[in-house]
Amino acid sequence: MRTELDDYIATRADVRAYLDRALSDAETHSQQEAALFETVKDKLLQSGARLVAHYYVDSEIQRLAEETGGIVSDSLEMARFGANDAAETLIVAGVSFMGETAKILSPEKRVYMPTLEATCSLDLGCPADKFAEFCDAHPDHTVVVYANTSAAVKARADWVVTSSIAVDVVEALADQGQSLIWAPDRYLGRYIQKRTGAEMLLWDSACVVHEEFRLNDLDALQSMYPNAGLLVHPESPEEMIDRADAVGSTSQLIEAAERLPNPSFIVATDRGIFYKMQQRVPGKRLIEAPTRGAGGSCQSCAHCPWMAMNRLSGINHLLDHWSQKSEILIDPALAEAAMKPLTRMLEFKASQSA
Repeated sequence: MRTELDDYIATRADVRAYLDRALSDAETHSQQEAALFETVKDKLLQSGARLVAHYYVDSEIQRLAEETGGIVSDSLEMARFGANDAAETLIVAGVSFMGETAKILSPEKRVYMPTLEATCSLDLGCPADKFAEFCDAHPDHTVVVYANTSAAVKARADWVVTSSIAVDVVEALADQGQSLIWAPDRYLGRYIQKRTGAEMLLWDSACVVHEEFRLNDLDALQSMYPNAGLLVHPESPEEMIDRADAVGSTSQLIEAAERLPNPSFIVATDRGIFYKMQQRVPGKRLIEAPTRGAGGSCQSCAHCPWMAMNRLSGINHLLDHWSQKSEILIDPALAEAAMKPLTRMLEFKASQSA
């Protein structure tokens, strides 16, 4: 059916010309991106390097990892996959602590990132020197740190945990009567504390993506999709967690979308997860959870600005140059110290699976 807008455009040559140019530019850009993808894919396969990508990087990077024998997963599985793979060179598409963890678990391999400037607000919010001072002030506390931290912070810890195993580890330590220091995400820390009843001193920092998810506008969205389930990452504020149908790590949220019967889901985590989640639930609708919008800082708007720094062009440049400016290098003594709490976590996880 022809609309008034169609009639208006038909009478305006300048509008028609503008729309034609816009469509042509979009088609050209799409063709260029497709050509670049194939170029990078060929170079990556020829290089023998393995690409490991996080759920939060853009979809074309995730697809590139899939189509070249790599993996798309959470930070720990990225590092474990890299350690077990035969490739001598790893490319980590994610943020800096993920590259460091991959290097710690694979010290004999060369580990690169498309850009070393891709950091993390949780990492930045927990400087190693300040955190060491905090730990020194409470020497009777067991130190548990989130994987989203630098190698130096991990080296100061007794335990390193991911969001998928944090509750289980803290519960086990609490059952032993241990008092804990938790860093860095305060929302995840409160969630763990509420679930376990553990005595925990919480470091005060947060993720710029998850902190923006609030109840503002959620009621309206849920009224539009009354049968939608709400999936929430535990780095989100408590008000979101309390409303959720499922709370969990990236991999746990993907599993929840598959397990729960809802025909659609409102998802409160980085929208990069939609790529793999949609693969698992192709017939279900996925909707971004609302952020604080105009009432908040909106530093992320559901997508990490540092994850977004991983681009095909960056991988293409890396494959041509293999610059030391893109290589993850860690002092061996620091890596050895950081490996101890990581090993403790891996052994704990193995004991649960046994």
